[in-house]
Amino acid sequence: MTNTLIFFDIPADDPNAAGEFYAQVFGWENDPRPMGKYHRMVPGGFFKKKDGTDSEIGNLHMGIANVANMRPHPEPYGVEPRFIATEGRKPRIWVLIGDDDSPERILETAEKLGGKILWRNHYWAEFNGFNHAFADPWGNEVVLWGKAGENPQIPDDYTRE
Repeated sequence: MTNTLIFFDIPADDPNAAGEFYAQVFGWENDPRPMGKYHRMVPGGFFKKKDGTDSEIGNLHMGIANVANMRPHPEPYGVEPRFIATEGRKPRIWVLIGDDDSPERILETAEKLGGKILWRNHYWAEFNGFNHAFADPWGNEVVLWGKAGENPQIPDDYTRE
């Protein structure tokens, strides 16, 4: 069996607020485990098969970890640093836009809740997707991915690569 990605964590200095942010922006379940220390974000649903039906594989989950004491860790107080990274590149989170949602609604909600729009309206031909990005209030970057489909019509106002 190959190594399998099962989960990833993003840092926040207020996991409660971060959990609510992602619940409102994406409609994910906010599962505090335990409240304020670690929140598991559960998108729900299943990966789709080629025919569009659900597979037996549930969508990946995301964790929100408190930077003051990232758990799990063998030491009771975790490890330094205990603050949000503010400079340089950080991991980016990629989210596929659901068929019943839109980048406009997601970006508007993220911005209303304190997120910052990084860019909009970009087409990446290599992976045939429409992309938009924002930073959450804790500085984590989220790239939205929209399916372009077969023979996509790229709007004139989109940048391309």
